[in-house]
Amino acid sequence: MINKHIFHNLPIIFKYNFKIIFSGKFFWYVIASVAIFLGLLYIVAASGQDLNTSLVFRQILVPAILLIFYPTVFGIQNDADSKILEILFGIPNYRYKIWGVRLLMIYAIAIILVLFLSYIAIIFLYPINPFSMTFNVIFPLLLVGNMAFMFSTLVKNGNGAAIITIFSVILLLIFSSGALETSQWNVFLNPYGEYTKIHPMIWHNTIIKNKIILLVASIIFSLTGLLKLQKRESFI
Repeated sequence: MINKHIFHNLPIIFKYNFKIIFSGKFFWYVIASVAIFLGLLYIVAASGQDLNTSLVFRQILVPAILLIFYPTVFGIQNDADSKILEILFGIPNYRYKIWGVRLLMIYAIAIILVLFLSYIAIIFLYPINPFSMTFNVIFPLLLVGNMAFMFSTLVKNGNGAAIITIFSVILLLIFSSGALETSQWNVFLNPYGEYTKIHPMIWHNTIIKNKIILLVASIIFSLTGLLKLQKRESFI
């Protein structure tokens, strides 16, 4: 009976949290993400650059990050503004039951968006493997999203967390185009990049190590954020 009750309420739970994390403006975020992606592709086409899988990876990464930015940075702020944060803290293991589900929802939506953008790229410009593209994009998305979530629990203010997250991403982008461009420590390492001076086996191992590093860092960021939510008195 309990399991039936849980499954019966799942759609309601997902629908409610869906509205909360995107503040009822989900479709506007999707439209904005698609518009940005098409705009970036138009700029590439207008400039006469050769389109390839490596370039599509970079173009998809931008709108995907923008989609997860708002819900991960402003999620707790939205709960506080809606006057439901104190109610949520009354739920046993709130941090895992509520925000664990929300993070899963955010990344599930991001995966669907990346698949959608990949098919748009196939239709209009360049043949790519949408599932391979989505698999490679999700790793930097996990790190940026969980890092933003962690900052939101540390700063406890949406605007402050947004500033810190944007500054951090800019720094990571600067490093990614410099000495760390082909390093396993590059958060935005492009697995489709072609580097003739690097042995294919070494490059393959670098990509695998990079994904492991991103996954471990993402787990650390998410656990740090979830554990910070345990300190109820600092949020209310």
